[in-house]
Amino acid sequence: MTLFRKPASIKGALLVLLLPAGIALMALAWLVHGLLLERMARDFLESRLKDEVAFLEHQIRNSDGRLDTLQTGDYFQEVFHHAFAIHSPSRTIISPDAWAPLLMPLIGAEQDGTLRVQDSKATGAPTDILAYRKSFRVGDTPIVVIVSEDLGALKRSQAELHAWTAIVSILLILLLVAVIWFGINLSLRPVVTLKAALRRLQDGEISRIHVQSPEEFHPLVLQLNQLLDSLDQRLERSRDALANLSHSVKTPIAAVRQILADNDRPLSNDLRHQMAARLDDIDKQLEGEMRRSRFAGPQVGKSAYPVKQARDLLWMLGRLYTDKSFELSSSLPEESRWPIEEHDLNEILGNLLDNAGKWSRRCVELSLEQSNDRMRVIVTDDGPGVEAKEMANLGQRGLRLDEQTPGHGLGLAIVRDIVARYGGHTSFSGGSHGGLRVVIEF
Repeated sequence: MTLFRKPASIKGALLVLLLPAGIALMALAWLVHGLLLERMARDFLESRLKDEVAFLEHQIRNSDGRLDTLQTGDYFQEVFHHAFAIHSPSRTIISPDAWAPLLMPLIGAEQDGTLRVQDSKATGAPTDILAYRKSFRVGDTPIVVIVSEDLGALKRSQAELHAWTAIVSILLILLLVAVIWFGINLSLRPVVTLKAALRRLQDGEISRIHVQSPEEFHPLVLQLNQLLDSLDQRLERSRDALANLSHSVKTPIAAVRQILADNDRPLSNDLRHQMAARLDDIDKQLEGEMRRSRFAGPQVGKSAYPVKQARDLLWMLGRLYTDKSFELSSSLPEESRWPIEEHDLNEILGNLLDNAGKWSRRCVELSLEQSNDRMRVIVTDDGPGVEAKEMANLGQRGLRLDEQTPGHGLGLAIVRDIVARYGGHTSFSGGSHGGLRVVIEF
């Protein structure tokens, strides 16, 4: 059983991730604040006790070690607000008197510096104190000075400050929740607009998505619009193909029916040839439209390996035209991919190479090039070429410049149709060896 379920929305995912992270960081900051506060308070207290001991030492040295001349009592209490003890062989001064059970053992200690007394049971005295002890001599008289502070009171002050810090942290967490919620709603406002646009698209109110989408969603909107364009183009092509096919085959079928309906005329060889010609025209139209119906056009997520496909086609055509040489020239790596549907690229390369193979004398050259975002296919043959006045007519449906060569005149027309669907350009020119040079650029 899974302990955590993925949130169903981006807003839920952000809250699930950001809110616990914010609370954890705030709790960590609160703990670090407590540790730093305790350390800073102790360092400050030790420094203050040390300064007060130094002040007392200065006063004692100025009095040449005569403790009876010191103004103890209210003076030191008003100045220091700390308990202190001054000891010499002749006299011991402890203020306040209730601290005597805590400070007397420290007077007899041999260690100077910061000392701490905990868990004291003395009546009227604190249970936890921090003291600073220093021993020195004034002439031949040994003097011990101790100044101490009640750590219990300091800890209570720290606890109160730490509690207020916790309250402020909770308020900041609530403010953080509000800021996160506001930030998420503000950031996802374009997504809400996009969602509304998709609903309007589904209801048929709009045909394309035109909203100000965030940079992260811009490719998605672009791909959706391209997909809608592709679907519209397919529908339009299907309707055009059906209309063309219906118009093209209607006349030949009507002629065949007329011949078959004429009972007074026998089916002579001439009539049989006419019927065969009409049926051949129908067959050509059906073949051309069926081939066009297989063209995909630009498809999201579809690509082809031009080098691999070119080599396969050259190998196959080399077996078909055994007396001719097919050569490939390309600097593209073997794994290079072009955003063209694989069958479409096969139709382009296959028709161009087959056409060049029919007309060439000895050699057909295929070149694949790519620079930046431009892709280029160049096919050159060493055949008789095409006259300049006929160049503009190349690629027209059903056009055949030489009726003696097998074919239907559909190859170059199909190539131009596919290239046009990808927004490419097809150009024809004379080759360097007198043949035809076809350049296709995407």
